[in-house]
Amino acid sequence: MLEVLFVLGFFFMLLLTGISLLGMIAALIVAFALMMFGGLLAIVIKMLPWLILAVVAVWIYRAVKQPEKLRYNRRRWP
Repeated sequence: MLEVLFVLGFFFMLLLTGISLLGMIAALIVAFALMMFGGLLAIVIKMLPWLILAVVAVWIYRAVKQPEKLRYNRRRWP
């Protein structure tokens, strides 16, 4: 919700200062891109401990489980 208020405030501030419509659209696109990148970075940082835990769990599971010998049946084509 805070992002929407930021974008609206940004838009109205540009409108009050007399920037052209093209300049406002460009500024909104840049602000949207920066805020989207920041939000994705925050999600990655927030999820990082869980991702590390998942990697460790798979590593332990593979270390405990003995690999089975694979048997291949080779068929010769006539």
